[in-house]
Amino acid sequence: MQQFLAAQPSSNGSTAAAAAAAPPSSPSPLRSRPPRREQQQQQSIVKEATMADEHQELTKAFSGMGGLGVEETALVSALGRWRKQPEKRAQFRRGFPGFFAPAAAGAGAGPIERCSDDYVRHLKTEFARFKTLMVLWAMHPWERDARWAHRALHKKHHPVAVLVELACTRAADELLGARRAYHALYHRSLEEDVAYRVKDAAANRLLLGLVTAYRYEGPRVDEELAKEEAAALSGAVAKAAQSELVVRVLATRSKPQLRATFRLYRELHGKPLEEEFGGEAPCLREAVRCLESPARYFGEVIDGAFKEEADKQAKAALTRVVVSRSDADMEEIKEAYLKQHGAKLVDAVAKNTHGHYRDALLAMIGK
Repeated sequence: MQQFLAAQPSSNGSTAAAAAAAPPSSPSPLRSRPPRREQQQQQSIVKEATMADEHQELTKAFSGMGGLGVEETALVSALGRWRKQPEKRAQFRRGFPGFFAPAAAGAGAGPIERCSDDYVRHLKTEFARFKTLMVLWAMHPWERDARWAHRALHKKHHPVAVLVELACTRAADELLGARRAYHALYHRSLEEDVAYRVKDAAANRLLLGLVTAYRYEGPRVDEELAKEEAAALSGAVAKAAQSELVVRVLATRSKPQLRATFRLYRELHGKPLEEEFGGEAPCLREAVRCLESPARYFGEVIDGAFKEEADKQAKAALTRVVVSRSDADMEEIKEAYLKQHGAKLVDAVAKNTHGHYRDALLAMIGK
């Protein structure tokens, strides 16, 4: 027992003895840190990635590339993030090929990134889409149609087919109201300008008939008359697409009566009447399409605005259709678009437009 107790450390000196017997401990290792150069490299990589993301976002927002309109929110955000950082704007310009190009600034100065004149015009157009839509939305529909008709007749590169659309898709009183607005705005009649400015004789005759028409708006249809005129149209189209009979039927009959005639024509010949009119008679083809199914026609016009090869007028047609039809037959247009293209109209618009312009279009189209 005494030997066992002697072997145990005493309570007051055991710790000191053990400490004296133990070898000296090595100092605790310092917390490992990456070399300073590696830290700087990592920070530089993160900064460059962030910059690249910002440049990509701003380039897409600024250019309106791949869609219509601009992302105003992203632009305003960049104003705040890049405040007092001119070097970021310089990098942005250098990374935006096609719209900014190096150019000499003058004697004694270094090169600058010059903004392309074409890009300036493009940017003005994209920024103006929302403004144009809101101004047109606020106008009286008669004034709006009168201004569109005047532009089609007086401005270069504006298709006269817009006149066909206005004349064939508006109700009788709406067309009459647009003609009255044209009087008030331009101090001459719409038919006067059509007669003077449309140089093609056949198109002139058709457009005069369409813009001066005051069609019966009721539902009554004469099936016998439809059969007679479907047969008569067959002979008239075979002789000359722009014959007097074709123009008279298209310009005077009610829309329900014409749809019955078009249906019987398809039954007789196995193809729609519009296919009889090719490139030599574009106004006639547009008239048949508008009169037979306005919703389907407008769906095709909207889809044309999203095409990669769409020109300025095709893109502007998106605003024209949505503004003019939002209170009329937009639900029918949405159904026709879904049937034609297998996608919802709201999804197509959201995918192909940007910013406030997109939001305004979606609000007018509705869910």
